[in-house]
Amino acid sequence: MNRIGLNKEKSKQIAEKLNELLANYSVFYQNTRGYHWNIQGEKFFELHVKFEELYNDLVLKIDEVAERILTLAHTPQHNYSIYNQIAEIKESTEVNDGIKAVENILESFKTIIVLQREILDLSDEAGDEGTNALMSDYIREQEKLVWMYSAFMNR
Repeated sequence: MNRIGLNKEKSKQIAEKLNELLANYSVFYQNTRGYHWNIQGEKFFELHVKFEELYNDLVLKIDEVAERILTLAHTPQHNYSIYNQIAEIKESTEVNDGIKAVENILESFKTIIVLQREILDLSDEAGDEGTNALMSDYIREQEKLVWMYSAFMNR
């Protein structure tokens, strides 16, 4: 057992998946900063504000995920070179077009939500209520954001 009463091996598996999530969140965050900085066109005012809201939320989640990894007695990754190797979300090169940015955001949310469901399964099996609650909260919030961004795209 680790210091919070969880199986060490199961905690290690959860921490590894959380590091993968951390990498994806970090790339998603930086992409969203790029959209915020570089957006152009008729939806500039609307999207500029939404992208700022999103990256502010992402930076909070990045910190919470890293702290959860530490709580499980493991080390959060912090290098973008590692993030780029393990993240499914890739750096965005299209940062001026609002429609492409929102499409990328929707794909990023899909990646994140699927990964969080995997972590939810692992944490449930390990009896890790802390990670479980965190993932459940994130999924609920993000499913709503997917609905809102999809409504913007008229999909």
